Amino acid sequence: MRNYLTFNGVDLRDFGVYITGSGTFNAPEREYSEIAIPGRNGSLIGNERRLSNIEVTYPAFIYKDFKRQLGALRAFLLSQIGYCKLQDSYHPDEYRLALFRGPIDVEPVAKLNAGQFDLVFNCRPQRFLTSGDTMTTLTASGAIVNPTSFDAQPFLRVYGAGEVTFGGTTITITSADGYTDIDCALMEAFKGTVSKNDCIELSDNDFPVLPAGENTVTLSGVTRVEITPRWWTL
Repeated sequence: MRNYLTFNGVDLRDFGVYITGSGTFNAPEREYSEIAIPGRNGSLIGNERRLSNIEVTYPAFIYKDFKRQLGALRAFLLSQIGYCKLQDSYHPDEYRLALFRGPIDVEPVAKLNAGQFDLVFNCRPQRFLTSGDTMTTLTASGAIVNPTSFDAQPFLRVYGAGEVTFGGTTITITSADGYTDIDCALMEAFKGTVSKNDCIELSDNDFPVLPAGENTVTLSGVTRVEITPRWWTL
């Protein structure tokens, strides 16, 4: 089986591209701060929560119609702006958020009918689970289970005014025009293009997360909440 990848919803096999992927199994680096204390052996370590971006390299090849296919591939990849969804056939149940900035250094073979090159993507550290894009709807208090070891930052759509509590934090929607969208990763509340930050209150001044394991979700006053959990691993 030839392995392949998709980027921003486009299957790169459309450009005749197939890949190998030994580098796709690598993990990112966690950032730590080291503090040296005079007269004391070793360093104190600051436990930073931040994970660094990771470069993922796919050795790739085009085995026919190389010149035309490469030109179309190059135009597509370099026209994509910002982070886009990157998924490969090695990890069909996961995807990364990645950006491509080039270059593409080519080794042509067989009289320019075929060639090989590396595709290098700068990726956010998480491997997002495709299952985390599935929305859970609650019309009464219930629970949702995080299958990973990492806190997830969900996307919520809350209908009506009232309270939603999970992860130790209560979100109070003080005024609602139908529904309020709350992005716990962006730390923003909105409806369409209209900010709704002034219509919510947070019990501990921070947006909630879904920790590993079972999370009880309590509704009070609101009629429905739709949770897209965004599960992720490394």
